[in-house]
Amino acid sequence: MHDLAHLLPRGVLGRSELADLCSSRSVRRWLVGGDLVEVHPGVVALPERAAEWSVRAEAALVWTGGALSHGSALVAHGLLAKDAGPLHVLVNAEQTPRDDSRVVVHRTTGRLRLAAAHGLLVTALATSLVDAWAWAHAPGWNPRAVRDVAAVRQAVIAAVRERRVEVEDVRAASTVHGRHPGVRSLSALLDLVAQGCQSELEVFGVLHVLRIPGLPAVAQQHRVRVREGGWVFLDAAWVDARVAVEMDGHRFHGSRADRERDMRRDSGLAVLGWVVLRYSYERLTQDPSGCRREIAAVVARRLRERGLAG
Repeated sequence: MHDLAHLLPRGVLGRSELADLCSSRSVRRWLVGGDLVEVHPGVVALPERAAEWSVRAEAALVWTGGALSHGSALVAHGLLAKDAGPLHVLVNAEQTPRDDSRVVVHRTTGRLRLAAAHGLLVTALATSLVDAWAWAHAPGWNPRAVRDVAAVRQAVIAAVRERRVEVEDVRAASTVHGRHPGVRSLSALLDLVAQGCQSELEVFGVLHVLRIPGLPAVAQQHRVRVREGGWVFLDAAWVDARVAVEMDGHRFHGSRADRERDMRRDSGLAVLGWVVLRYSYERLTQDPSGCRREIAAVVARRLRERGLAG
């Protein structure tokens, strides 16, 4: 008597591989009896696990012989949330699997740039980001394009912020891809990330608040050494005026511990003569002109006080 959970530790296996471990007759019996389900031609899975994202991903790889790509690769890389949508797989052009409702097959004549993520074969991270970006900007092909754009933007920003990929690696992957959908908007986002934007809120701040006529250019992610806390990085700073602007998104500033950390940080900066202006997501996005006026007034006054006004 075979233990199917032992034979299929990942929940899925090629039918012929399973037959080699037991017998073709046993596999047929299990399929007829409902102990196994055939999720793709020649690929079987445990029915109680067939809906799991990792099992569906493994099944797609076994069936196609390719690698997870686009948004599916980003899920494996931990940059997008799992969902029940179709999986994306990249294969060599000569391979023959066709799309079905569960798997979108992409073909390439170029060299596959591959990596491993959580035990799954995937396209390299920079390639995955560009492919997902292009797919998100192709509404004629992708019915979820509008929703996907925001998620993939966040994935690009997070991948660079977490130092999992360099901006230039993503640019190079975009060049290799060619003139893909959304290429200009990707280049514009990468420019902002390269300048120091580490969140969508900081992107908004740079585009709509921090570029203030009459003031010196703002420095992003400016590093300051505080006396008791080591180095801190300021979202935006007018260094000569010693004015910092911190943009408080929900992700990093939502808890009581986060607020306590921010207050200690601001106190350390105040000792060094810095003025810190903090803006919440709501204030920054709902009243950008008001934030801009306040920042301009404080920076101009500080420059005058320090004898640096033009």
